[in-house]
Amino acid sequence: MVTFLAGGTGTPKLLDGVDAAFDPAAVTVVANTGDDVELGGHLVCPDLDTVLFQGGGVLDRETWWGIDGDTTATHDELGRLASAVDLEAGPRYLPPERQTEGRRLARWRRFSAVAEFMEIGDRDRAVHLTRTSLLDEGDTLTEVTRLLADAFDLDSTLLPMSDDPVATIVHTEAGAMHFQEYWVARRAAPTVVDVKFRGAETAEPTPEVLDALSDPVVIGPSNPVTSVGPIRALPGVDEALDATPVVAVSPFVEDEVFSGPAAELMRGVGRDPSTAGVAAAYPFVDAFVLDADDGTDLARPVVHTDTRIDDTDDARRVVSAVADALAEAP
Repeated sequence: MVTFLAGGTGTPKLLDGVDAAFDPAAVTVVANTGDDVELGGHLVCPDLDTVLFQGGGVLDRETWWGIDGDTTATHDELGRLASAVDLEAGPRYLPPERQTEGRRLARWRRFSAVAEFMEIGDRDRAVHLTRTSLLDEGDTLTEVTRLLADAFDLDSTLLPMSDDPVATIVHTEAGAMHFQEYWVARRAAPTVVDVKFRGAETAEPTPEVLDALSDPVVIGPSNPVTSVGPIRALPGVDEALDATPVVAVSPFVEDEVFSGPAAELMRGVGRDPSTAGVAAAYPFVDAFVLDADDGTDLARPVVHTDTRIDDTDDARRVVSAVADALAEAP
């Protein structure tokens, strides 16, 4: 048994090659839910859905978001309607007093669907409708995710990090904003000064997550701040990671990041944006997988390989290195 912590695109790319070293049926994926938003009344869970679509073989691998070949008729019409009557585009938060109304999981991240700022495909939207309706019927996010995983024939077990609301709020020189506004609407342009995980202090990891964290853990080349950070912010998670073998794949080659806003976010929370900074942020990690060109000197076991992942063969190479690193973990 092995557990992967997933957020963004780094870990889902790694999961493409999981069968190189692990039985997919013995793999559990714990996904970040700090990025989730309620958009027009529908709960969108980007990191859960990337793993859901990746495991189901329908992921759009050009964008690593949404379903391959999906249409966007509803999204396009939302934009047309807003434009026709001069409604302002961009992230439209519901009023502050509405942020804690309605379904509990949506609090602090509720957006109007007017001029929808995140592109949601039509088939993708059916997933969000189903998820939200089942939540409204009384199921937990864990139970709903299990049903959706069955619908997409996932081999591995997929778990949300919590059934409680946690919202990743990026504090910038332009003000505080939800991560999706920072990343999708503003393309990571505002300078980051801090990141907070609103609600994490009262949220709980589910029993299923804590059980999964008793197995060896792999942290893929995901963003340490906004992909892995919300999971770690939950009570008891760092202690669980400290008590089990953990291997991490660096998203950097020394001080060069492969993709995404990891460097800006790490700098914003006072971390060095580099492999050394990742190692400092992960004191519980027992061994690392670094790129062959990464000469960072770490006081922990290191396995080197080409860590760029562009296809399944790349993913299998890195997963094999992960297995070697787990074998070296004390």
